[in-house]
Amino acid sequence: MKNDAQNRRDPLNIRWLLAVAGAAIPLAPVGAHAQSAPQPITLPALAPAVNGSLSSDPFASWLAMVSATQAAQPTWMTPLVTVTPRLEQEFRFDFYDQQNGTGSQGNGQHFLNYGGPGGPRVEFIPAYNIEVIVAPPPYVIAAGPKGDAQGPGDWPMFLVKYRLLSANQENGDYIVSAFFQMSDPLDTAGKISNHVLTAQPTLAAGKGWGNFDIQSTLSVQIPVAGTASPGNTAQVNMTNFGDPILWNTSFQYHFAQYFWPELEVNYEYWPNGEHVGLNQVMLTPGLILGRFKIGQDSPTRAVNLIFGAGYQVAVTSNPVVKNNFIATMRITF
Repeated sequence: MKNDAQNRRDPLNIRWLLAVAGAAIPLAPVGAHAQSAPQPITLPALAPAVNGSLSSDPFASWLAMVSATQAAQPTWMTPLVTVTPRLEQEFRFDFYDQQNGTGSQGNGQHFLNYGGPGGPRVEFIPAYNIEVIVAPPPYVIAAGPKGDAQGPGDWPMFLVKYRLLSANQENGDYIVSAFFQMSDPLDTAGKISNHVLTAQPTLAAGKGWGNFDIQSTLSVQIPVAGTASPGNTAQVNMTNFGDPILWNTSFQYHFAQYFWPELEVNYEYWPNGEHVGLNQVMLTPGLILGRFKIGQDSPTRAVNLIFGAGYQVAVTSNPVVKNNFIATMRITF
């Protein structure tokens, strides 16, 4: 008869299985689309005709494909915190000034995050219905009761979006997408790392009504491996992290061409880990300004500047994060 240790499943293997299943959500449709599914819209010629034939310029062809991809979806603004279900192409830099709570859940730390939680990043559309986001680690300065530190934060390795269905404003103004993201703990400064390799599958959707739109994401962060930190083993750090569930929703209005005021509701629930049973709700009022044309990268595609700011504040008691000032700057292309 097998003993209990042989019968007990390894939780690390289970977490990897969940992570792989999450990755399959956005990636599996790619093969199906390539094999059999029709394009949602008729694609234009990939590049302008030259003497009766298609241009051989691969850059122009790529930009034409990007234009066709974005023409089949809504034209809303990407919110401050909520990751848009839209496929976007831009350079983006965010700044976070975050103060953690000081109760039994928060550790009182103050973080200045240059690059935002996702790092200064490039978002691009390599193929129809697909977006990839890559970024270096953000630079983080921490101070507070847990000690001072500065250096690169945890590295957002990549985020892949796959657009499942969409319609532009003339045909319904909606979108549904799936994401998969991996983040790696660099541990270059122990006090600013969560010490876990995480996988984050996400389902995102949005709907517009004239100048008003709602965009929402639902995701879970799955720790698949841990690293040791001063005072804790890798397994303890994984256990402490838990499997937090995140639900972000933005309510956005567009007026006077360049103004995009918004209110975001950011909800997080910890079913396990050191914050087990905790629910936290943060409200993020903000204003984004754009798209200001600053250049042209093709006859049909403008280079635009976008910037904005918001203030995130906890509205539930005993929060992990108390408040957070957020600023963003983006250049779309």
